[in-house]
Amino acid sequence: MATINNGAVIGEVDKHIVRATVIQASTVYYDTPATLDKAERLLAEAASNGSQIVVFPEAFIGGYPHGANFSISIGIRPDKGSEDFRKYHASAIDVPGPEVDRLAAMAGKYKVHLVVGAIERDGYTLYCSILFFDSEGNYIGKHRKLMPTSIERVIWGFGDGSTIPVFDTPIGKIGGVICWENKMPLLRTAMYAKGVQIYCAPTADDRPVWQATATHIALEGGCFVLSSNQFCRRKDYPAAPEYNFEGSKKELTPDSVVCAGGSVIISPLGEVLAGPNYEGEGLITADLDLKEIVRAKFEFDSVGHYSRPEVLSLTVNDHPTKPVTFKSKTTNAEEKTN
Repeated sequence: MATINNGAVIGEVDKHIVRATVIQASTVYYDTPATLDKAERLLAEAASNGSQIVVFPEAFIGGYPHGANFSISIGIRPDKGSEDFRKYHASAIDVPGPEVDRLAAMAGKYKVHLVVGAIERDGYTLYCSILFFDSEGNYIGKHRKLMPTSIERVIWGFGDGSTIPVFDTPIGKIGGVICWENKMPLLRTAMYAKGVQIYCAPTADDRPVWQATATHIALEGGCFVLSSNQFCRRKDYPAAPEYNFEGSKKELTPDSVVCAGGSVIISPLGEVLAGPNYEGEGLITADLDLKEIVRAKFEFDSVGHYSRPEVLSLTVNDHPTKPVTFKSKTTNAEEKTN
């Protein structure tokens, strides 16, 4: 397991310095218990290096289904697609639930703030979510991806404004946005308005152009960006015909890279502090100097002195949206009491 860092010395103590690690590793596909075991090994390694916050990739728990199409064709519903979804649904986790409890215990055991991409199961609908845990071992909340991309909309539901949190922690204000929803300007603005300082961006986009997105967010938001992606080879997924890769431009061998990572840590001034890593699985670590946030905001504060609310403003609906709401009728006893 490779470790990439910005040359910081372990043991330095400064209340303005936060050691951060982004994990670049693959899911153990269709095996959530084994994925949790792997997560703990990686978390232990990061904690041994003094990390205070650790970020895992998009859909690390439950898996990102690279190359899968769930046999989708308009008006045609093959049995294999339904069975593929059943297995994917079985790999997802309930929130709250036993897997969340285990992740919370890990965060407490290793005394780190933990940010994990997970496929959340809510009944029969799946959500691509980020789960947040504090260093005391508490699950503190989640973000559900607002806008799945392309065919992701077939397998994942849509989040709402009630899960766009920014958590005020002893190491700074932590929040997260997933993959291409980072391209949504109004969502980013909502995060900035909540004062995010450590902006976690789990992703499945391994293209070099993703680095421009991460850098722009750091500069625009005056925040640290921690972008974590998986590094996967074809052999990290079940073999055909159980799992078929579709749309590949070349024939895949077991060692073919299907997601090359590119995990990176970027400062509020746009400096790459660690990464990007395109070589394999690894831990990417950097020390975040929170004083850099103030220096960056001096010149540009998009929701402060550089805003024009009399011309441009944003309203966010942060209430849960539910398809069904039950309003109980008042009983005769209650009517008499009132």
